[in-house]
Amino acid sequence: MRNYEGVIIFAPNLEEESRNKVFERFKGIIETTGSINNIDEWGMRKLAYEINDFKEGYYIIVKFQAESESINELDRVAKITDQVIRHMVVKDE
Repeated sequence: MRNYEGVIIFAPNLEEESRNKVFERFKGIIETTGSINNIDEWGMRKLAYEINDFKEGYYIIVKFQAESESINELDRVAKITDQVIRHMVVKDE
């Protein structure tokens, strides 16, 4: 297993209940083969540039350990989830 850090930016107009539901799905994907070390909710932040007509986004930073299959599944699900406007997962040294 490797250490990873993921950033998920949710649409600003999303209700907290909906955001938590989607994030629980991401947590489930990670925890199938790994474990979550830290979750840091940054909250609403201004975006560096406009994305899909949004100037702000709700940021969640996750540090976790997982197998590469989980990363592929997390990426696939994030791409098809309309509530997520951007995401990125990188290896954490």
